[in-house]
Amino acid sequence: MIDYKKIIASKIKAPLSTAELESLIVETADDAFGDYAFPCFRLARVMRMSPVQIAEKLAAETELDDHIVKVQAVNGYLNFFVNRVELVWDVVSDVFAARGNYGNSDMGCGKTVCIDYSSVNICKSFHIGHLSTTAIGSALYKIYGALGYKVIGINHLGDYGTQFGKMIVAFKLWGDRQVVEKEGVQELQRLYVKFHQEEPLHPELTEQARTWFARIEKGDPEAHELFEFFKRITLDEVKTVYKRLNVKFDSWNGESFYNDKMAQPLEMLRAKGLITESQGAQIVDLSDYGMAPCLLVKSDGSSLYATRDIAAAIWRKREYDFDKCLYVVAYQQNLHFKQFFKVLELAGFDWAKDLVHVAFGMVSLEDGSMSTRKGNVVLLKDVIDKAVAKAGDIIAEKNPDLDDRDKVAEQVGVGAVLFSALENSRIKDIVFSYDRVLNFDGETSPYLQYTYARCNSILDKAGDYKSSDVSGDYRALDNPETLRLVKLIGAFPQAVRDAAAKYEPCVISALLIDVAQAFNRFYIAHRVLSDDIAERNARLQVVEATAAVLKRGLNLLGIEAPDKM
Repeated sequence: MIDYKKIIASKIKAPLSTAELESLIVETADDAFGDYAFPCFRLARVMRMSPVQIAEKLAAETELDDHIVKVQAVNGYLNFFVNRVELVWDVVSDVFAARGNYGNSDMGCGKTVCIDYSSVNICKSFHIGHLSTTAIGSALYKIYGALGYKVIGINHLGDYGTQFGKMIVAFKLWGDRQVVEKEGVQELQRLYVKFHQEEPLHPELTEQARTWFARIEKGDPEAHELFEFFKRITLDEVKTVYKRLNVKFDSWNGESFYNDKMAQPLEMLRAKGLITESQGAQIVDLSDYGMAPCLLVKSDGSSLYATRDIAAAIWRKREYDFDKCLYVVAYQQNLHFKQFFKVLELAGFDWAKDLVHVAFGMVSLEDGSMSTRKGNVVLLKDVIDKAVAKAGDIIAEKNPDLDDRDKVAEQVGVGAVLFSALENSRIKDIVFSYDRVLNFDGETSPYLQYTYARCNSILDKAGDYKSSDVSGDYRALDNPETLRLVKLIGAFPQAVRDAAAKYEPCVISALLIDVAQAFNRFYIAHRVLSDDIAERNARLQVVEATAAVLKRGLNLLGIEAPDKM
């Protein structure tokens, strides 16, 4: 793609380096004021002139060519107009040349990124609260992959702790293997809730739970068999949800995997003089850094999350030699990550700077919050099912003769659920609303999918049109609506890079909404299937490029784009 900023920087005759000039050039918000602008205010002290005078002087000295066809001095800004016919052709050609991989690059070639996301708990429900970590982590997995990185997706299972002793006690007292096989995690969840209901009345249950967990840690055959049974039941269920959400992992190593890998890091921290004792517990004092102490070993000798996360980070660095390791975990864990990142830094691991906590806000439904212990959780599967059913009702009303209606309803419903976690800044809390996320007219996934399907419908009506073997009259595209649309399409590769750099899939979501809105303005303002064949072909190429970007962007978010709706 033509680098207009570099071309413009080479033309500005000012006492700054070309790189400095290029960094100051911005795209204009209003096409009427050109395509790019250079603010002259920074030059006032050096050139001993007002910004207005500087802009007028530089405008007079700027040489025009086939790329830059006009320059204006406006209120201290130097506004540049590019050859817009060339710009449109350049962007559309790039989209077609990418063959479905527009926005991909090799910037990450030779580099590895580990992404720790979803991290479901064994024996507990896969609920709506897991939506953000799953959707954001999966989108980042796809985004980094598109940029050429080797990506390791990690589901750091919650499979360690006294709660598994509680599950064994509950199962042996009130459970039935056949019922668990039939009802799955729901039955395990029922047993878990019952344990917490009975525990205040029967305190001895707590000690029994500790004993059974100790037996798991020691490899007791019965305890181990029951734990693996619970794990299988849980994973069989959650993997069906992951499949529907188009989510994959390369590692399922959970907390228990690091049970025998904690001793060495603890010994290393002691040898470095970082561990001190406090009331029988072993801690790293972080008061010099404005943080509470990082608790590593409790007074009873048991480890904690920080211990296991430190061991996991060290193992992952040795195993994958990552350039970056992302932890997609809710913002409530901010202190935890700051603490164990700092401990690794103090231990002398220079790669501690490559550990990143990708925090996000909470998800709730319109009718309130949830609690696993109390049993009032909303299963993610049920949310998806309801969204798909509602999508099916809408499709039946709008297009009752649609082929593969059930398949499209699944794509629309699942897409709506995923997009709800990816449309805004990840740190924002989300109140999930079925009516809002399934709105075909709002800033939603169904709106993007419908716009993509509309593009396909137009291309189908065009008959024998093929972008590869037709010529077009690109002068027909020199208008505000087409220009705005094509500029947004051209911005897509940078949006993919920005989404990775900021760990924000919403950068892509926002651009796709802008593209869809710009396309609909273009479609209303200009008759695509014009009688003038050259004009028609040029506009069809813009339609095809729009469809390609919408589909590619949705796919990077984990959302399918139905060809028809």
